[in-house]
Amino acid sequence: MHDPNANQPLKRFLTPFSGKAVQPPPVWLMRQAGRYLPEYRKIRSEAGTFLDLCYSPKLAAEVTLQPIRRYGFDAAILFSDILVVPDALGQNVRFAEGEGPRLEPIKSVDDLRRLTLSNTHYKFAKVCETVALLARELPRETALIGFCGAPWTVATYMAEGRGSTDQAAARSWAYRDRQGFSQLIDLLTEASIVYLSNQVEAGANALQIFDSWAGSLADDEFERWVIAPTARIVTEIRRRHPKVPIIGFPRGAAASLQKYIDGTNVDGVSCDTACPLSVMQAIAKTGKVVQGNLDPLLLVAGGDALDARAGAICEAMAGLPFVFNLGHGIVPETPPENVARLVQRVREKGN
Repeated sequence: MHDPNANQPLKRFLTPFSGKAVQPPPVWLMRQAGRYLPEYRKIRSEAGTFLDLCYSPKLAAEVTLQPIRRYGFDAAILFSDILVVPDALGQNVRFAEGEGPRLEPIKSVDDLRRLTLSNTHYKFAKVCETVALLARELPRETALIGFCGAPWTVATYMAEGRGSTDQAAARSWAYRDRQGFSQLIDLLTEASIVYLSNQVEAGANALQIFDSWAGSLADDEFERWVIAPTARIVTEIRRRHPKVPIIGFPRGAAASLQKYIDGTNVDGVSCDTACPLSVMQAIAKTGKVVQGNLDPLLLVAGGDALDARAGAICEAMAGLPFVFNLGHGIVPETPPENVARLVQRVREKGN
């Protein structure tokens, strides 16, 4: 049983997971490695396809490290993509320039026969090479976060063949053929357990499960397709790696956040921009780590409004187990200097 956090000083990002508030709060940002950075754009232009970059350990490690060098974040998150899992399972996945992901849709049990867990070893191993490189190259004080997409969210891309505004293909399949859709969710759950466990074995200090489309489901469907699979992942990862914190991110589901936490038993929860600070406070007061929830567009705007909101979030969460983050990922048009300003503001405000 591998514990990447054993025999080393507790990193600032991990301290809230031991039940202690940290002032100033640890800070990292979702999608902190990406197109808003000129050094990322340079490597991306040389890497070939987007998936080529994800499967090139040296290049993926380099782009993961870029924002750490610039801003000194308390955590790095592995540079990869949630669609590595369906790609590794055997679904045809590509990224069209300026259009996002395109997949050969999986719409029925017959289509599921194209996928198999035994296919995944080679591509998962490539990603874990990146994790191992980062575990060696990151500053000792910087935590490394591994991740996967939650089964529901990944299934929405697989069924639609692309991103969508309403996740209609997956929702319709789930209503029409519960047993068949359950087979897809079960396959993704098992693949995610293997993938996350491999990342911990390679050196990840913490894990995040991104459920970007959790908010599109009715409450009974939320329990079936979001909570239940995530709970299975958390239970199995904790059995294998009991000291590695697991953060859930059920975006768009603020009304069901406590139900999600109780049902999945995650160690922490990431909150989107629409989640009220009062809800974040209430959850943190129960001892769960809360992460979030600055609007990424406020990071684009910058100025006094950015300073004021960052300060308000820090004040509201002071003395509680909290990690400063955005409510979703950094957008490409974000000025890099605004990110520097935010980090400085959080660290000043927290002292």
